[in-house]
Amino acid sequence: METTVDEIAPGVFRLSTYVPEITEHGFTFNQFLLTGDEPFLFHCGQRQLFPLVSAAIQRVIPLEKLRWISFGHLEADECGAMNLLLASAPNAQVVHGQLACMLSLTDMCDRPPVAATDEPLDTGGHSLRFIATPHVPHNWEAGLWFDDATGTLLAGDLFTHVGRCPALTENDCVAPALEAEAFFHATGLCTDLVPTLTTLAELRPTTLAIMHGSSFTGDGEHQLRRLADGYTDMMRASLQSLTPQPP
Repeated sequence: METTVDEIAPGVFRLSTYVPEITEHGFTFNQFLLTGDEPFLFHCGQRQLFPLVSAAIQRVIPLEKLRWISFGHLEADECGAMNLLLASAPNAQVVHGQLACMLSLTDMCDRPPVAATDEPLDTGGHSLRFIATPHVPHNWEAGLWFDDATGTLLAGDLFTHVGRCPALTENDCVAPALEAEAFFHATGLCTDLVPTLTTLAELRPTTLAIMHGSSFTGDGEHQLRRLADGYTDMMRASLQSLTPQPP
């Protein structure tokens, strides 16, 4: 395996590892490094990928200069290497929502985490807003970040799709994401799902930094609204299947 590095927006680098054994088409695990005075990493990768991911970070910045570490929610591919990164970057801290810090991170982090506030996190090149997305796509503590400086939504597991993919695409991401959803069943079809996607769409992102698959450039609002429509159809079909049919 190897981890490739591509700049998908100004100062936003996608670090991508393709694993062919996951699904018949393979699967990518992507981290996103935002450069600036205080470099910010979204997703850590699994512990076993740390040698590859840390080497990829080193191609962009010295690893020890990493300042902020975050992820969408607590899962091995998102935060498995969290403490290895903290050990490698002496000034780095994990930053996440207050709920994640209270539930898990205060105990799990080898260095105390920082709880995000309503104020943007200014990293000296990027201005990052934390958006709590409980249970979307999964996990109570879930949350994403939006970079006002580049219009980039760090979209986490939203739009997950399979295969060896280009780093950045203008092609539709909704259809392959819904196809993958039918395979993985990873998204909680909860009452907050569509309102949360609508809130994210209102940010009007021009780049969607997607954790599994290609990132997207273009009308991110349209992609998010269409994804919401796709999940609405799924929920309707699920409810209809539970409704007794007349004899």
